[in-house]
Amino acid sequence: MNFELTGNIIVKEDEQAISASFKKREFVIEVANERNSDWNDYIKFQLTQDRCAQLDPFNLGDAVKVSFNIKGRKWEKDGKVNYFSNLEAWRIEKAQANSAPDMPPPPYAEAEVPPAGENEDLPF
Repeated sequence: MNFELTGNIIVKEDEQAISASFKKREFVIEVANERNSDWNDYIKFQLTQDRCAQLDPFNLGDAVKVSFNIKGRKWEKDGKVNYFSNLEAWRIEKAQANSAPDMPPPPYAEAEVPPAGENEDLPF
């Protein structure tokens, strides 16, 4: 599954060597909520192996478009089963600071919502 999100970089971690053959790097972007900035989303991604260097040219506060896949893993230890989900970034591109996310318009305009008290004969 391929997805894209646009936001500003707010956390940029150093590369971590998990084992001799695996390395990762994590970063977080803030995705603006158009209706209320108190509801912004903070999305953590990881880059792995050779892709870790993709984050180097970017600074905190930069607007980026992140292309990513969702990966899920099952992990068992001592008879307990755990499940993990990761957002694995595979491309990071510069984005315009005020670009709106690719979202469809709401299903109705606010002017179309009837005022309170109108249609009170509805059964719910």
